Amino acid sequence: MQFFAYVHMRGLRTVRRGDLAALRMTADQERKLLSRLARASLIARVSRGLYLVPPRLPLGGRWTPDESMVLTALLGERKGRYQICGPNAFNRYGFDPQIPARLYVYNDRLSAQRVVGVVGLNLIKVARARLGDVEWSKAHSGLRVPYSSRARTLVDATYDWSRFNSLPRAYQWIRTELKARRVAPAELVRLTLRYGDIGTVRRIGALLHREGVDPPLLRKLDRVLTRTSSLIPWDPTRPKRGTVDRRWGVVWNA
Repeated sequence: MQFFAYVHMRGLRTVRRGDLAALRMTADQERKLLSRLARASLIARVSRGLYLVPPRLPLGGRWTPDESMVLTALLGERKGRYQICGPNAFNRYGFDPQIPARLYVYNDRLSAQRVVGVVGLNLIKVARARLGDVEWSKAHSGLRVPYSSRARTLVDATYDWSRFNSLPRAYQWIRTELKARRVAPAELVRLTLRYGDIGTVRRIGALLHREGVDPPLLRKLDRVLTRTSSLIPWDPTRPKRGTVDRRWGVVWNA
């Protein structure tokens, strides 16, 4: 009770070892107290020596932070940038009805799997240049968290297909979004060039070509490609056998 009175009086949302010196505890007493509180689910351990504290004593005596609090503590503490991506974004935009059991997060600090309270995290470290094009969402905690935008999510579904198990499903998502005009071809081309790799450019270029997108947009994708005899499969989950599209270097194997 003394611990909670102290942290709430100071408006602390996180506590590190060493922060409780004013309570006249030894380092060992502080370590044991924080450990006991975490095991009892009264606070949540974020990382070694760092704990999240509820804004008020939890009803029923147990508490778990929401996703926004965990990400703010874990990555904000490291001055990192991040955005929620992959299966969580697929569900957010209605591409996939399945609710993921874990939170997938692109960030520029950590590559790890963590569990904080009941929040499971897949932290995917990427170059800072690969972060961006987000939409902000307000969580129950009142904190705002960034999600990859609708168009960016479609590019990620093609680029990071092996991690997210998203091809060939992503092709139908793209067709549907283009037809409904929720995503513009020009926006998809821009984000493909900024956040994709050569394989992404080839696959999205081939798809947009088949969908009858204006030639000037296709030429923007064309310009970053070099002519090569190396081919990639349209559907990377199936054998590479089928008609060859020389312009995009794709084997139509679906």
